Amino acid sequence: MFDAAFWVAIAFVAFCAILAKFAYRRIIDALDARAQAISHQLDEAVRLREEAQALLASYQRKQRDAMQEAEDIIEHARQEAERLAAEAEIAMEVEVKRRGELAQAKIAQAEAQALKDVRDSAVEISLRAAETLIKQNLDQPTADTIIDDAIRELGKSAH
Repeated sequence: MFDAAFWVAIAFVAFCAILAKFAYRRIIDALDARAQAISHQLDEAVRLREEAQALLASYQRKQRDAMQEAEDIIEHARQEAERLAAEAEIAMEVEVKRRGELAQAKIAQAEAQALKDVRDSAVEISLRAAETLIKQNLDQPTADTIIDDAIRELGKSAH
């Protein structure tokens, strides 16, 4: 009634059924584990992506802050340079004025010295001319009379 092919087919079906009964659970468990691992990887990828976006936003914010700080520093430096330039200009004007006044004082001093030198020279020349004229035109008796008169005048003014 049943030949060998039938029994081989029955054995094969039984083997597949037994194999399916034990292996099906393992295959399903393996597939579930694989699906769960993929799900975890996707969750991790989403988490990492969110972290990356948060870091990117943080770095962009820090970059904006750094740019603002750099602009503030540049503006402060520009204002400081303008202030220093104004101070330097004022200091230069004061120095020019001071030097001008000093030059005027030196010129006035030089003029006064020149006038004194001219007066001294004029007095000296006048004295020499007077001495020469006196030596040429004054005789001894007239000189003695003039000297005696001068001594009397000194005596009167001393008392």
